[in-house]
Amino acid sequence: MAEQDTRKGIWLMVAVTFIFAMQDGISRHIAGEYNVFMALMVRFWFFAGFVIVLAARAPGGLKKATRSAQPLVQIVRSVIMIVEVIVMVQAFVLLGLVETHAVFASYPLIVAVLSGPILGEKVGWRRAIAIAIGFVGVLIILEPGFGVFSAKALVPLAAAFLFALYSLLTRYVGRKDPASVSFFYTGVVGAIVVTAIGLPYWEPLAPADWGWMAVLCLTASTAHFLLIKAYEVAEASAIQPFAYLQLVWAAGLGMIVFDEVLEPNVAIGAGVVAAAGIFTILRTGRKRRS
Repeated sequence: MAEQDTRKGIWLMVAVTFIFAMQDGISRHIAGEYNVFMALMVRFWFFAGFVIVLAARAPGGLKKATRSAQPLVQIVRSVIMIVEVIVMVQAFVLLGLVETHAVFASYPLIVAVLSGPILGEKVGWRRAIAIAIGFVGVLIILEPGFGVFSAKALVPLAAAFLFALYSLLTRYVGRKDPASVSFFYTGVVGAIVVTAIGLPYWEPLAPADWGWMAVLCLTASTAHFLLIKAYEVAEASAIQPFAYLQLVWAAGLGMIVFDEVLEPNVAIGAGVVAAAGIFTILRTGRKRRS
């Protein structure tokens, strides 16, 4: 087991959030020019190759990486993940990075709500209040009843729900399967599913966009590797709140590169959601330790 180093884990998480935000910007550009299924198919081909190489080099090799105590749940979890990525990238195209990430930031609250029925965890009154406040923040962002709300706003909310479900199932399978098995299933099953969907939509990429695709694939592998290292050296509850920095990086990128506007209601709502989410994460970590 790696030696615990919270400060190192925090800096790794900061790096991960920055890389993921840059990836989101590249994904928005590519998905705006090409079919989203095709773009994700190429990305997951590289990701699958990365996890296969990583598994082959690990003790026990590929045989150990494929040996799951609950393969059906692993497959369902991986399919949910690829669907979430598709929905999220579509949200970038429809709403932009700023609004998408502001709504998506609600996923830890959804995790807390669903942790009872899926994992059998008890949600105390403090977390219940934080969850309620967080969803008020989501309503502030969406502005229902003020002429701004549209069906498009439900797309990032659907992505948040799917990612929360994926996160809970990851914790569920983690009771019996090591993280390396879950990582392997995510990459390989994801690549198989998105290939089946994406092949009919294949179209040639411009040379410059192949460069962006290469950067996207390389940074995806780098970010996932750094994320694994972050959780190896620090407790999840200590570093998970810093994942909200991705909202900051993505909003900055959206405004600087894509000329998006940070509306006051989005800024206020995102702040409420982030504060409630961070409290929920810290409270969950404290309950687990006790």
